[in-house]
Amino acid sequence: MSQRNPAETIVRLPDEITWNTAPGTAPESVEEAVLAGGENDSGPYLVLMKWYPGYFSAPHFYRTDRLCVVLSGTWWVNSGPDFDPERADPAPAGTFVRRVAGTAHYDGVPAHATEPAVIAVSGVGPVHPDLDRSDPALATQRLTRRVRRIGRTVERQWDQISGRGWPRWWPRRSS
Repeated sequence: MSQRNPAETIVRLPDEITWNTAPGTAPESVEEAVLAGGENDSGPYLVLMKWYPGYFSAPHFYRTDRLCVVLSGTWWVNSGPDFDPERADPAPAGTFVRRVAGTAHYDGVPAHATEPAVIAVSGVGPVHPDLDRSDPALATQRLTRRVRRIGRTVERQWDQISGRGWPRWWPRRSS
């Protein structure tokens, strides 16, 4: 009868998993447990993230896709560079969320929640969560989003100031 070889089948029970407060965050805001690899290392990684009620990340993006499964609680997610937690969508336990590389997003758990959300996050590192302004494709995406935001702002301001609507001689953006 064979026995499990701990070098070939690695088992970590829940009480053996070490949770650490994410760098730059307050205690009981978000914690991380690295199970395999690392987000900043080359190759696959698997981490657990624990989001406490009342904490949301600021809008950010990663250089590689992130595959997420909500293990417990409800995680709230949204896309785009404009931070508006009220518009985040709930992702209850069992939900799969894919964060597409290079796209702005934010997430967390609202203050009214009764429990933290625990999410398993996997992908291929390094993820480079900081903006890399030297990448032309990402710079183009950011510029396109910024131009669209500016266009919407100009339209709203013109409508408020003039009270007459958008001038016929200026092209109006399509929805």
